[in-house]
Amino acid sequence: MKAAYRRVLVKLSGEQLAGPGGFGISPTVIQAMARELRAVHELGVQVCVVIGGGNVIRGIQAAAEGMDRTSADYMGMLASVINSLALQDALEKEGLVTRVQTALDIRSVAEPYIRRRAVRHLEKNRLVVFAGGTGNPYFSTDTAAALRAAEIDAEVILMGKSGVDGVYSADPKLDPSATRYARVSFDEALQKNLRVMDQTAIALCRENRLPIIVFDMSVPGILRRIAAGEEIGTRVGG
Repeated sequence: MKAAYRRVLVKLSGEQLAGPGGFGISPTVIQAMARELRAVHELGVQVCVVIGGGNVIRGIQAAAEGMDRTSADYMGMLASVINSLALQDALEKEGLVTRVQTALDIRSVAEPYIRRRAVRHLEKNRLVVFAGGTGNPYFSTDTAAALRAAEIDAEVILMGKSGVDGVYSADPKLDPSATRYARVSFDEALQKNLRVMDQTAIALCRENRLPIIVFDMSVPGILRRIAAGEEIGTRVGG
């Protein structure tokens, strides 16, 4: 296979790390994820990752249950750091030199996010994991993914879902008549609230002409196939 992209950002949800248990980090799942990322790296693609913290705590859900929203969001950012460190460990076990950069200042465990340093790591064929969201409450890790991808000049965001193979006209688990889009514009995704990412993230991608590919991360080998240019899932914009 030949790489179709020079630099990509892979967006993963924290829930994907939990596996069947639904909470915490499954060593089996995270190691399989690391192998998927290694396969893309072996194509010669520069890879960076943004991962959520929903397997530990979801800030917006905690806030809905009565917790202060700002505190809940900061807890979610710290959960993202935990997941990023776990992913770094799994990637290094696969032989990949990996750096974690955090939006929050936690120098004892990871580098602070510095754009030029992140780009330099990528140029040296290191895999970079961006942790801690944007470092600000009220912004999701979807928005963090769009922001980091724009900052480092990624060519595409590869958004891995769990058990969903693209963007649908409605929730396919609730509506059997829902149809999957092969391609959809940013404007249509925003107007129809298609839940590709949150609205802020989609708007940021539209402004920076940054396409998103939505696919089912649970399919073995799919990340490598997409990185090689195979049309899989749904392409938003671009």
